Amino acid sequence: MIARILATAATEARVARRNRWVLIAVLLMVVFSLVLSAAGSAPTGALGADRLSVVVASLTSLSVYLVPLVALLMSFDAVAGEVERGTLPLLLTYPVNRSEVLAGKLLAHTAILIVAIVAGYGAAAAVTIAADPTAVSGLGALWRLTWTSVLLGATFLGIGYALSSLAQRVSGAAGLAIGLWLGLVVLYDLGLLAAIVADDGGAFTTRVFPFALLANPADAFRLFNLTAAQATAAASGVGGAANAIPQWQSLSSILVWPLLSLGLASLAFRKVEP
Repeated sequence: MIARILATAATEARVARRNRWVLIAVLLMVVFSLVLSAAGSAPTGALGADRLSVVVASLTSLSVYLVPLVALLMSFDAVAGEVERGTLPLLLTYPVNRSEVLAGKLLAHTAILIVAIVAGYGAAAAVTIAADPTAVSGLGALWRLTWTSVLLGATFLGIGYALSSLAQRVSGAAGLAIGLWLGLVVLYDLGLLAAIVADDGGAFTTRVFPFALLANPADAFRLFNLTAAQATAAASGVGGAANAIPQWQSLSSILVWPLLSLGLASLAFRKVEP
């Protein structure tokens, strides 16, 4: 079983390398991380936090948008592409079941995400520590951001596989992936803020709003890292609710979402006819 998963992962990694996904993901993370490390550490003194922790708060805002987008762009054609190329029937004739196929794709794509995340965050940390050696006290916050970013990426990889299985066409899967990214990462928070303003401190704000944040993997990721880094003053908007929600709740959401998304992907993939 492990050998079959590794073989699938190796094949998927070669496809990703041929499509330049490794290079694209690394460049995106490094460039944006370096920009934010330069701009995000400016308010350090006013916030009373070490420089790297403030940079981590800025990187958290970046990761909420960039990590899900990269994950969806890598995974939206994972199944639909196989269907359109006519390679899925051949793949399923091999002594490998569908869960092993998904596991192999997940392993390869997660490895690419890890390389990109480590390169981006590592570059930002190196620049920050070089400018201020005392910033090493924020390495714990950076480590939390790293592994939670990997979990966030795994969540959206699973979602991408599910959308790819449902669409069974690359164009349709791409549209669904971009629409879902806009909905969960961009429009979701705007809708919550609008609801809070309309509610004016009512039942939605006090009872529904915390659960609505935890139900979104991107918001749970942001809340956990802002609380853990103790740099919530650097956040605004929905991120300012971090102190009002227990850290264990946001952590639970981060840990559960990858399993849920992969479960959905597995169910959707089972219904795909080769």
